[in-house]
Amino acid sequence: MIKKNVIIVGGGAAGFFAAVNIAEQNPDLKVTILERAKEGLAKVKVSGGGRCNVTHAEFIPSELVQNYPRGEKELLGPFHQFMTGDTIEWFEKRGVELKIEEDGRMFPVSNTSQTIIDCFLDEAKKHKVEVLYNHIVKSIDKDKAHFIIETSQGEFLSDCILIATGSNPKIWKLLEHLGHTVLNPVPSLFTFNITDERIQDIPGVVAQNVEINVLETNLYSEGPLLITHWGMSAPSILKLSAFGALELAKRDYKFKIQINFIRESFESCLNALKVWKQELPKKTIYKSTQFGLPKRLWHKLVLASNISQETRWADLNKSQLEHLAAQLTQAVFSVNGKSTFKEEFVTAGGVNLKEVNFKTFESRLIKNLYFAGEVLNIDAVTGGFNFQNAWTGAYIAAQNISK
Repeated sequence: MIKKNVIIVGGGAAGFFAAVNIAEQNPDLKVTILERAKEGLAKVKVSGGGRCNVTHAEFIPSELVQNYPRGEKELLGPFHQFMTGDTIEWFEKRGVELKIEEDGRMFPVSNTSQTIIDCFLDEAKKHKVEVLYNHIVKSIDKDKAHFIIETSQGEFLSDCILIATGSNPKIWKLLEHLGHTVLNPVPSLFTFNITDERIQDIPGVVAQNVEINVLETNLYSEGPLLITHWGMSAPSILKLSAFGALELAKRDYKFKIQINFIRESFESCLNALKVWKQELPKKTIYKSTQFGLPKRLWHKLVLASNISQETRWADLNKSQLEHLAAQLTQAVFSVNGKSTFKEEFVTAGGVNLKEVNFKTFESRLIKNLYFAGEVLNIDAVTGGFNFQNAWTGAYIAAQNISK
């Protein structure tokens, strides 16, 4: 039976992407987006600091899936159907050129998320997608023939429904009512709150390449570290927050991390310090920044090693040398709480992945019910990966809905 009427619940990235593709592939279908807010695509607007981090320049599916703490196994097949290269081509065909930045993130050349928003709105209009704002979905039921969607603006009947609401607890409740299992959401991308003399008064300092372990766990990451007014952020921290989302929630966000600021062993660092003790005898340690560290961070670590600003290299004793080597390679910080990463709130949790057919993104429990994006228990590290999951799921669902 040809589906005559398709409802998309959620006017975000996945919702618009799915709607446009369905309407384009099968013009006979009536496609309607129900969005609870007065305008859609809010997350697109704030993504990437208002530039929209559309995707990431990773073109090998087996490598791409490694950026998904939840969903790695399930997305491998879908990424062989639609992934980064397809996303780039999709936008370019519609007049939106993307660029790759040094860290692999991809943005519109225009450097504004409005370009992506305008693209979706133009395509929706072109393909006669009906977009209804201020429509809060209150219930979803199903009889033999249709889905019955009750909203704040009235009732809708649909042959097929796609849920693209992201991390929305109210929609998850409605899906549980339909028989789906929802895994309790916990924050996935967040920064660490740390109060410590060693990082006090130096916000904005970046250590370019560190190693971090969460003590008493197997959690490990590497990469840039940013010191902030409230603690620490940047990719090395955000990666830990994503892959450790469930573990860190269990600990109520109170735990210890160990940082190797220079990615050298304690012994190797100690040997290097002994060489400088010989080579720079008359210089003060405080003013002799080493290992390519930011000057302000070096100052803090020197003082934390019981070394005064006036101490010269020649005057360093064995204990001070070992203390400094430890601060550089084994510094332990206590984390006490978290802060949301900008406006890009991401959660671990959502519809149980075992209840979804990832060849079609259709529910295994309810025919003609589809999912795309973060409504599923899929989330990624920062860098455009959450959007790529949205595009892939929405496209594959759209292909199957429009048949």
